[in-house]
Amino acid sequence: MAAEESPQVPPLRLIAWEVTRSCNLACRHCRAEAHPRPYPGELSTSEAKALIDSFPECGRPIIIFTGGEPLLRKDVFELAEHAGSKGLRCVMAPNGTLITRGLAAKIRESGIARCSVSLDGPDAESHDAFRGVPGAFAAALRGIGLLKSAGVEFQINTTVTRSNMSSFRRISTLAGELGAAAWHIFLLVPMGRAAGLGAEVINAAEYEAVLNWFYDFRKTTPMQVKATCAPHYYRIMRQRAREDGLGVNPETFGLDALSRGCLGGTGFCFISHTGRVQPCGYLELDCGNVREESFAKIWQSAKYFLEFRDKSRYRGKCGVCEYHRVCGGCRARAYSLTGDHLAEEPLCAYLPGKASGPGGLP
Repeated sequence: MAAEESPQVPPLRLIAWEVTRSCNLACRHCRAEAHPRPYPGELSTSEAKALIDSFPECGRPIIIFTGGEPLLRKDVFELAEHAGSKGLRCVMAPNGTLITRGLAAKIRESGIARCSVSLDGPDAESHDAFRGVPGAFAAALRGIGLLKSAGVEFQINTTVTRSNMSSFRRISTLAGELGAAAWHIFLLVPMGRAAGLGAEVINAAEYEAVLNWFYDFRKTTPMQVKATCAPHYYRIMRQRAREDGLGVNPETFGLDALSRGCLGGTGFCFISHTGRVQPCGYLELDCGNVREESFAKIWQSAKYFLEFRDKSRYRGKCGVCEYHRVCGGCRARAYSLTGDHLAEEPLCAYLPGKASGPGGLP
């Protein structure tokens, strides 16, 4: 499809920017083989600021400073302040282990609105095994405490695996006790290092069970809750809301009512430490490099982005599903398990009404 034939370009809402790939942990699920030393080819400070200057051409996106470990990039606070001067909201995704009292103060002073810290188990034994470093749990809790003392809002992220599914109630309780503003769960995408975690990837039935549990849990907590890399949740939310006699609106469902499942290329993108733009961090499809062409041009006309904005391009049941607009299936999971980024979501148990009628699937 030529650029001039593409659907209307949607506003960019969220950018995950891998400002560095350097990291002090070796998490089992990470898409990257990270190490603590600086990586060659990272965008310079001037290149990074120029990139920030281009973001408003595509919308008013929230910038997630991620990595690796973003705190290992020496100019990260300078970049956050520059983005803030452009009226852009910035958040950060550190692992928590490197946060000191001084760094917590710098995070607040630089204008970073929220930090997300991952806890993938309710105790040191489970979390440290997943994160690959003894003491990671204690260090993360210490970092969270310092953020809280500095007045920095924080959320807890948890990657869903077969090993920790039974601990979700304990993890959510811990998040609430710590004072988290939000708890976000991430459904494992088997890419990078996570490709070796086949036994930890839950199946389609377990996927449905987890997301139905999550729907019920949201009614019991004051924390904001969100399911990421779990586009099915937006279908389940609507199914369950209908059963409960509710409408899906901002008053009852908050930001979930205004969002959709897979946002890759439709409201979200990922930028690597070398400036490569991708639909998301797990989906390594090269959409262009900001060192070679403008970010705005990439967002507006990259081939893969145009495909994701066109429902007619989707194959299998994702192409005919009545929930496509709010779900779309995980494109990274489709690609990792089938080799086709437009294939149907491999871990979806739902059979669309259109697909089950005469003629079956296309």
